Amino acid sequence: QVQLVESGGGLVQAGGSLRLSCAASGRFFSINAMGWYRQARGKQRELVALITSDGSTNVADSVKGRFTISKDHAKNTVYLQMNSLKPEDTAVYYCNADVWGGSAHRDYWGQGTQVTVSS
Repeated sequence: QVQLVESGGGLVQAGGSLRLSCAASGRFFSINAMGWYRQARGKQRELVALITSDGSTNVADSVKGRFTISKDHAKNTVYLQMNSLKPEDTAVYYCNADVWGGSAHRDYWGQGTQVTVSS
C-alpha cells in the first residue's frame, strides 16, 4: 500500500552533517505523521524525531539542538538534517509513516539507511 524510500545515509566524521530524505508513495488518503527512528548495534530502536501533518514536531533529547526534522507536504517527503554528528549517532536510521488509507490507520517503515559517524 505504501512504500517509503530513504536516502542520504553514509559515513561522516564527528562534527559533520548529513541530511536524510524519505519519500512516501502508494495509495493512501493522507499521512498523519512521518518520522525517523534509529537502531544502533545491540540497541533498541528509538525515536529520533517526528513531524505531524500540521507541522508539530517531537525530537528526542539525545539529538535536540543538533537534528532538525522537516517536511515537504506536497511531495510526501520528510527530511532529517543532522548536524554536529557524534559517534553515538551511528545507527541504522528508519523512516516511519503513520498513514490513513481510508478505512485504516497504519504504520509503514522504510528499508533503513546506515549512518556511521567516525571519531
